[in-house]
Amino acid sequence: MGQSTSEQEVQANTPTDGFDNIKSFVEEELQTSMMVGMVIGAGIAIVLIAILIFFILRRIQLRKAQEAPKYRFRKRDKVMFYGRKIMRKVSKEVPTLQAKEPPPSVLEADLTEFDVANSHLPSEVLYMLKNVRVLGHFEKPLFLELCKHMVFVQFQQGEYVFRPGQPDSSIYVVQDGKLELCLTGTDGKESVVKEVYPGDSVHSLLSILDVITGHQKPYKTVSARAAEVSTVLRLPVEAFLSIFEKYPESLVRVVQIIMVRLQRVTVLALHNYLGLTNELFSHVSVSHTHTHTHTHTHTHTHTHTKSPMKTVGNVVWHSSGILILLKYYLNVVCAGIQKSLRSDFDMAYERGRISVSAEDGNTPPTFTRDPSLLNGRVTLHHAKAGAVLARQGDQDVSLHFVLSGCLHVYQRMINKQEAVCLFVTHPGEMVGQLAVLTGEPLIFTIKAVRDCTYLKISKSDFYEIMREQPSVVLSAAHTVAIRMSPFVRQMDFAIDWMAVEAGRALYRQDDQSDCTYIVLNGRLRSVIRKANGKKELVGEYGRGDLIGVVEALTRQPRATTVHAVRDTELVKLPEGTLNNIKRRYPQVVTRLIHLLGQKILGNLQQGRGPFSGSALSLPTMSASADVTNPASNLSTVAVLPVCDEVPINAFNLELSHALSAIGPTLLLTSDIIRERLGASALDSIHEYRLSGWLAQQEDINRIVLYQTDNSMTPWTQRCIRQADCILIVGLGDQEPTLGELEQMLENTAVRALKQLVLLHREDGPGPSRTVEWLNMRSWCSGHLHLKCPRRVFSRRSPSKLREVYEKVFEKTADRHSDFSRLARVLTGNSIALVLGGGGARGCSHVGVIKAMEESGIPIDIVGGTSIGSFIGALYAEERSAVRTKQRAREWSKAMNSVFKTVLDLTYPITSMFSGSAFNTSIYKVFQDKQAEDLWLPYFNVTTDITASAMRVHQDGSLWRYVRASMTLSGYLPPLCDPKDGNLLMDGGYINNLPADIARNMGARTVIAIDVGSQDETDLCNYGDCLSGWWLLWKRINPWAEKVKVPDMAEIQSRLAYVSCVRQLEVVKKSAYCEYIRPPIDRFKTMDFGKFDEIYDVGYQHGKLVFTGWARGDIIENMLKDHHSADYNDSKRTDSCTCPGADFTDLAEIVSRIEPVQSYVAAEGEGESDCLTEYEEDGMDTVREEEGEEEEEEAEDPEDHSPGEWGQNGVFQTVSTNENKTKKHH
Repeated sequence: MGQSTSEQEVQANTPTDGFDNIKSFVEEELQTSMMVGMVIGAGIAIVLIAILIFFILRRIQLRKAQEAPKYRFRKRDKVMFYGRKIMRKVSKEVPTLQAKEPPPSVLEADLTEFDVANSHLPSEVLYMLKNVRVLGHFEKPLFLELCKHMVFVQFQQGEYVFRPGQPDSSIYVVQDGKLELCLTGTDGKESVVKEVYPGDSVHSLLSILDVITGHQKPYKTVSARAAEVSTVLRLPVEAFLSIFEKYPESLVRVVQIIMVRLQRVTVLALHNYLGLTNELFSHVSVSHTHTHTHTHTHTHTHTHTKSPMKTVGNVVWHSSGILILLKYYLNVVCAGIQKSLRSDFDMAYERGRISVSAEDGNTPPTFTRDPSLLNGRVTLHHAKAGAVLARQGDQDVSLHFVLSGCLHVYQRMINKQEAVCLFVTHPGEMVGQLAVLTGEPLIFTIKAVRDCTYLKISKSDFYEIMREQPSVVLSAAHTVAIRMSPFVRQMDFAIDWMAVEAGRALYRQDDQSDCTYIVLNGRLRSVIRKANGKKELVGEYGRGDLIGVVEALTRQPRATTVHAVRDTELVKLPEGTLNNIKRRYPQVVTRLIHLLGQKILGNLQQGRGPFSGSALSLPTMSASADVTNPASNLSTVAVLPVCDEVPINAFNLELSHALSAIGPTLLLTSDIIRERLGASALDSIHEYRLSGWLAQQEDINRIVLYQTDNSMTPWTQRCIRQADCILIVGLGDQEPTLGELEQMLENTAVRALKQLVLLHREDGPGPSRTVEWLNMRSWCSGHLHLKCPRRVFSRRSPSKLREVYEKVFEKTADRHSDFSRLARVLTGNSIALVLGGGGARGCSHVGVIKAMEESGIPIDIVGGTSIGSFIGALYAEERSAVRTKQRAREWSKAMNSVFKTVLDLTYPITSMFSGSAFNTSIYKVFQDKQAEDLWLPYFNVTTDITASAMRVHQDGSLWRYVRASMTLSGYLPPLCDPKDGNLLMDGGYINNLPADIARNMGARTVIAIDVGSQDETDLCNYGDCLSGWWLLWKRINPWAEKVKVPDMAEIQSRLAYVSCVRQLEVVKKSAYCEYIRPPIDRFKTMDFGKFDEIYDVGYQHGKLVFTGWARGDIIENMLKDHHSADYNDSKRTDSCTCPGADFTDLAEIVSRIEPVQSYVAAEGEGESDCLTEYEEDGMDTVREEEGEEEEEEAEDPEDHSPGEWGQNGVFQTVSTNENKTKKHH
C-alpha cells in the first residue's frame, strides 16, 4: 500500500520537474545571449569611441598645420591651373564629326535670270548674243559689224513672217510677242512644231550654210506666223559675206560650228535618241543631183564661176573648192610623200590652231585655187571588194574621193551584228568630210563592196589646206549639206542648241513642261523642294542624259528644279517637234515612250537614297547613267592640292594610270595647254576656242583630269569651272590644315561635288584625325584614304618623274591598289561587300573574304549588320583577310568564356546581361578608332527604337556603333547613341543585309553574303484554336506525332524580323546584287567556339562560287566599266557623238526598226545607173559577222593604179590594208 502511494507521488511530481528543466534551460540561454550582446555592444562602442578620438586628433593636427602661413594662388595661376585640368579632360574625348548641310549654291539655282532691263546693252543685241550661237562666237568688232544689218519688223496676229516659196536667207529673233513655227505636211495641213517666245530665234544653220556657199534655196515646207502682235528682229545672212571678206579667218570657224551642230545636235537627237537612220540621209547620188539642180551661180565674192560638170575618164567633177583643186592636181606631175598619220590628240590641236595661225598672218587675204596646195597631201588608193576603209567611231579619219567603183556607207544596229546601208558614194563624190570638219568620231563605216579606186587626204593635211586656203571648207561643207534629207532640214529649224551658264536654272519646279533636253556636255543637278520647304538632292546628270522627258510626255508640271553645275550645252527638243515625228514615224516614238515608262517604273520599284528620289533622268540598261550614283557619269575631275608639299604631279600621273585601265583618260595642266595650243591659248580672247576644244576632249575620253596650279590663276579658275567633281588632296600625316586655294574656293559659289583625299605613306601609320580635316572644311560629299607607293613621295624633277611614269604606264594598273579604288569611285564602278547578321555563323564571312582576295575581286566599300558590321569593320581597318581572321578568332574565343558571361548576368528587367563584358570585348578590338579613320569607306546599320527608324552610321565611335548593331533584344540593353541619346538595337530587325545602302553610297556591284537563320515555313495547320495542353502532350509523348507550332518567343522573333525578310527578298531580286549564302544552317547563333570550322565552310563555298564566276566572266563584267564599254562599242559600231548617249540603243532593241522598203528619190528627180547598183547592194540589211570582217581586213589587196597615172608618177599608189593603216581606238 505504501509502495503504491510513493509511485503515485512520483508520477504526480514528474510533469512539474519537466517544466522546471525547460525553464532553467531558457534562462541559461537568455543569460548567454545577453552576455554575447553586451560584448558585441561594448565592442561597437569601443570602435566608435576610437573613431571619434581619431577624428578629433586629426582635426587638432590639421588646425596646427593651418597655423603656418598660407600662400594663395594668383588669379592667373588659378585660371591656368583649371584650364589645364579642363584641357586634360577634353583631350580624352574624341572629337565628333560636325553635321553640315550642303551650301546654298549646291541645292539652289541663281535667282537672277537673263536680265534685259539691267543690262547696258540693247535688248536686241542681248537676244542675238543669247540665242544665235554662231553670232555668240564672234569677237566684238565682228559682232558689231553684223548688228548694223539688223532690221526690226512688226507683225500682226496671224501674219506670216515667212512661208514656203520665200527665200530662206535670214535669222529671226523675237523681241516681243510670240511666233509659231509650222511644218506643212503632204496633205497640205500645217502643224505647229515650235513656239518661239521673246529672246528665242528661228533659223536653220544649214540654210545659213547654203547662203554662205552660194546655194541659197527657198523655204519648202517650213513657215512661221505671229501668234500675237510681235516685234521680230531680222538679220540677213548676206551680212556674213561682208564679214568673211574683212575677216577670212572667221569663215572656217563658222562652218565648223555649223558642222558640229549638225553632227552633235541634229544627228544626236534624231539618231541616238529617236532611233532614225535612213531617214536622215538623202539616197540620191549627189553628182546626179547636180546635173539637174545646179544651175545657179555662187554668191560668194571669190567663187563667182558657174559649176559646170566635167568628165575625166569615168570621174564626174564638181568645179568648186577642193574638187577644183583635185581636178587641177590630176594634170600636174608632182611627187607627194604621204605624211605619217598623227594621233587624234594632235589633230585636235591642229584644228584649234587654224584660226590662230590665220590671225598671225599665215592665211592669204584672198581665196585662190592653187593646185600646189595638194602637193604631197593626196595619195591614190585601191581597195578590193570587201575592204573596210574606216570604221564607225574612228577618230583619225580622212577624206575619201571616189575615182572608180563606189563606197558603201553602213551604220550598225545596236547589239546586233547587222548594219544598214545609209547611202552609196559614187565616182566624183566625197565621204568622210563631216568627221574631218568637226573633229568628231566617224558616225558610220565606209566599206568597198567591190573594187574601188579613190583619193585620200588625211585630216591633218586637210587642216593645213584649210589654213592656207580657207575657201576649201565651203565646198566640203556643202557636200555634207546636200547629203542631208529634207526631214533633217526641217528638224534643224525645230531643234535648238542651247547653252546654260553655271548656276542658271534650266527649269524650275512646277514650271510648264513643253520640251525635253539632252545633255551634250557639262553637268546638271536636280533638286526637289519638299512641302516643308526643305530641298533635297535628287540626282546629277551628265553627258548623254535625257532630262525632263517624263513630264513633257505626260504634260505634267516639272517635278524638280534643274540647274547647271557648270557651263552646259544641251539639245532642246520641243514637244511639238516630238509630236510631229510621232505622226511621221509612229513605231519609233511609240516604242520609245513605252520603253521610257518601263524604265521609270523599274527604277521606282527599287529602293533609293537621297540621290535618287523622283529622278527623271533615265539610266540605260547597262547602268551607265545610274541616277542612284552621282559619280556614275562624271566627265571632268579637278585636282586641287591643300599645300605645296602635296606631290600633285605624281598623284595625277598615278591616278591617270589607274583610270586608263578603265577607259580613255586625259590629264591636262596649264603647261600641257600652252605646249599644245600655244602660249596665248589661256587668254580671254581665245575663250571659245579653248572651251570648244575641252568639250571635244570630254567626248573622246572617258574622263578628263584637270590639274590646278598652286595659286588662283586663270587656269585654276578654268579647272574649277569645268569640274564635275573637285578632289581636295592633302597629306594624312600632317596637321589638319585648310589650303589657300580652298579658302578662295569657299568665297565662290562652287556647285561641283567635293571629295577630300588624304595621302598616306606605304610604310607609315594608319589614318587618324580625319574628323578634324572634315570639320574645318565646308560640306564635302565624302572622303577617301589612299596608301601611296613610294614613287609618289619621291622627289624628282619633272623630266625624271615623266621617265618613271612612262615605265609605269607600260604595266597594267593593280586593281587592288588604292588609286584603282579611287578610279572606280570616280567612274561609278565601285564594288561593295555587304555582310549580313547571323551570330557565330558570321565567322564564315572571313572565309568568303579570303576566297574573294584569291579570286582577284577588289573591295571598295564595306558595310554590314550585327556580326557583319563587326567583321566588316575589321576588314575595313586591316584590308587583309589574314589579319582579319586572326583578330576575329581571338574575339570569338573571348566570346566563348562562360565565366565572363555569368559575371555579366543582371536582374532581367531590360535584358539578361548588363552589357559590360560585351562592351569590353568590342572595345579591346577597336580601341578608340573612329569610323572615318578606316582605310575603306564603311557603314553599319542599327535600329533606332526611339524614333522607330533605321539608322546608317558612317562616322563616330567605331566600337559603339558596332556594339549597337550587335545588340540582340533580351540579351543586351540598347546602346545610347553618343550623338543624340537615342536607343539603338540590332540592325538585323530592319535590314539584315543592307545591299541597298551600299548601292546608294555609289556601288555599281554589291556582293551580299547572307548568314541569317532560316525560319521554318512548314508549320502545322491546327485550325481556329489551339490548346496548350494538347501541344504539351504532343511534345512530351515520345510516340505522338510531332507538330510544328511556334512558341511565344519565336512568334515575337518572327514579328521583329518581318521587315528584314521583305527587304532581303528585294535585295535578292535586284540586278545590282550578287547574292551568296554559305551552307551554315547547321551552326547555332552562339557557336563561337567553332570559329575554324565555320571559317572553312565559308572559304570553301567562296572558292566554289568565285571559280564559277571566273569561268562565266562574271568577275570580268564586274570589273569592266560599262560606261566605257558602251563608249568603246559605240566607237566601233554606234554613233559616238555622245558616248554616254545610249538611250536610243534601248529604243532600237525594243522596236527593231525595220529598214524602209524602197529609197524613193525626190520628186522630179530621176534614177541613175549607180542608184540601181546601190539598190542591188544596199537595200537589204547586211549582216557583218566579226569573223568575216577580220578576214576582209587580213586580205592584202593588190596594188593597182590606172595606167596613165602610174606611168606619169603623179600619185603614190597605196593599197588599202586596214591592219597597217587603221588604228582602232
